[in-house]
Amino acid sequence: MKQFRMSDQISMTLEVQENIKRKQKGLSPVFSLTPNPTASEFIPKGGSTSRLSNVSQSSMSAFSQALFSHPSMGSPATAGLAPGMSLSAGSSPLHSPKITPHTSPAPRRRSHTPNPANYMVPTSASTSVANAVSQPPSSGQVIQKETVGGTTYFYTDTTPAPLTGMVFPNYHIYPPTAPHVAYMQPKANAPSFFMADELRQELINRHLITMAQIDQADIPAVPTEVDSYHSLFPLEPLPPLNRIQKTSNFGYITSCYKAVNSKDDLPYCLRRIHGFRLVNTKCMVLVDMWKKIQHSNIVTLREVFTTKAFGEHSLVFAYDFHAGGETMMSRHFNDPSADAYFTKRKWGQHDGPLPRQHAGLLPESLIWAYIVQLSSALRTIHTAGLACRVMDPSKILVTGKTRLRVNCVGIFDVLTFDNSQNNPLALMAQFQQADLMSLGKVVLALACNCVSGIQRENLQKAMELVTINYSSDLKNLILYLLTDQNRLRSVNDIMPMIGARFYTQLDAAQMRNDVIEEDLAKEVQNGRLFRLLAKLGTINERPEFQKDPTWSETGDRYLLKLFRDHLFHQVTEAGTPWIDLSHIISCLNKLDAGVPEKISLISRDEKSVLVVTYSDLKRCFENTFQELIAAANGQL
Repeated sequence: MKQFRMSDQISMTLEVQENIKRKQKGLSPVFSLTPNPTASEFIPKGGSTSRLSNVSQSSMSAFSQALFSHPSMGSPATAGLAPGMSLSAGSSPLHSPKITPHTSPAPRRRSHTPNPANYMVPTSASTSVANAVSQPPSSGQVIQKETVGGTTYFYTDTTPAPLTGMVFPNYHIYPPTAPHVAYMQPKANAPSFFMADELRQELINRHLITMAQIDQADIPAVPTEVDSYHSLFPLEPLPPLNRIQKTSNFGYITSCYKAVNSKDDLPYCLRRIHGFRLVNTKCMVLVDMWKKIQHSNIVTLREVFTTKAFGEHSLVFAYDFHAGGETMMSRHFNDPSADAYFTKRKWGQHDGPLPRQHAGLLPESLIWAYIVQLSSALRTIHTAGLACRVMDPSKILVTGKTRLRVNCVGIFDVLTFDNSQNNPLALMAQFQQADLMSLGKVVLALACNCVSGIQRENLQKAMELVTINYSSDLKNLILYLLTDQNRLRSVNDIMPMIGARFYTQLDAAQMRNDVIEEDLAKEVQNGRLFRLLAKLGTINERPEFQKDPTWSETGDRYLLKLFRDHLFHQVTEAGTPWIDLSHIISCLNKLDAGVPEKISLISRDEKSVLVVTYSDLKRCFENTFQELIAAANGQL
């Protein structure tokens, strides 16, 4: 793509003469205008060859931009610019001191959604000037020009040739649900992902949890600020002040809060270690390693700091906050009756039915989904030279239906750091082996649907339960993880045991993505329609403007008032309100596009009937709103 600024007629004449001489010598013509000192940014860099001329011959020409999009509200002049053509030959007219962002072609190309019809039909403002160049353009390219504010731009049109008979609607449309989503059926033993209302409710719950606050007067034990964090909200019951018993996980009393960082105003999860005094900062080397790990199944550690804001020495770990997450322990292991098989019955007694899948036990597809995610997290952690050390149901977060994230990473590395150890990574290989053992216990607990199955005295009964209800692959994976080996094991060793089930989880994730994208497509136009209604609301029924009490009842504003009545205040033949959401959306879309379709606007006394087009209404709409903007900025 090439772009040039025509400063005067003399420079154009000199260039044509130079090109005639080059043609006589068998050379290709070039654009070598003398650069204007005030417009040097318009001269292409890297010679006369456009950067896109090389791309046009590649396979990228087969991938044009999306066709089904809508023109946004903007200046009527934008319709004359063929979309898909950038001005990126090493510079941008946006930086010109003589072209404002409102009139420069480049911003308009970026900020307005192209009309699909313009991809195929030449516009009045984009005129072919191939005859102005002595060398015909390459195949599939047309040299075009556009004049804006007295400045002429030349650029190469790489738009594909129009297809015979292809037309597109020039207004916004809502296509039906895609068939691959409409006819999508959940597979057997697979979690259901197909309720849009459920997705909406889940998002609302996340928003509520993110915005939750406490009454400081009711819970004075929670400080108002901790370091750079404020608005603390307990995510779990606070331990009593006189509590002496320590947690079985970390050996210290812990508490968890949601807080907002004053530096970026984003919510984070603060894990507080009560009564811990950090005496050596060498462990921060491991913390820095954890902060570099970004993985979809790991809760990212952001920072670690000490504080006295709670009234004692405390160590605080700041993690990303995932609203609505619950631990695997509370999701799957909070039913006391699930332990009955191991606690109330003795070995060899079968006075009741064994637990079965879908009748007390988890479906195998769900367990494999968890295995894929947990092994993926371990693989990333071990590759980084670290160890998880928190592979425990109480430290694994579940969001949505099947999404897992390993939480509280890095805490053990700080709490158990040995200052006398020269190499802090010396014991990581041993800890990584323990991670695989812990993964096996988590999988076995899921297969038994209770944590009692991982106790040493219940292992035989637990493996019998797995053998009866699940596949041999799941049994072999558990045995491999729980059995001590003579060699160092790797998380990659269990990949063959997962096998093609990995593709099943990938397929489920992509189907989930299809459903979410389909729901997003239903909402994507809401912001644009809301902006239209907001602008229309600032114009209609304005009491007084520029000392004119009838401003909103005269001129262009009167048409917009009648259009407002056409949108919202129509009645049936019986005089009852006629309410049709599709009518409102369709009319707003046509107004936004400025289609030439005619519309009849009737006054409230039914004595006047005005026939106008949507393009006329759009012009009135834009002029009136710009008048309000100018007054708000003090320009009137």
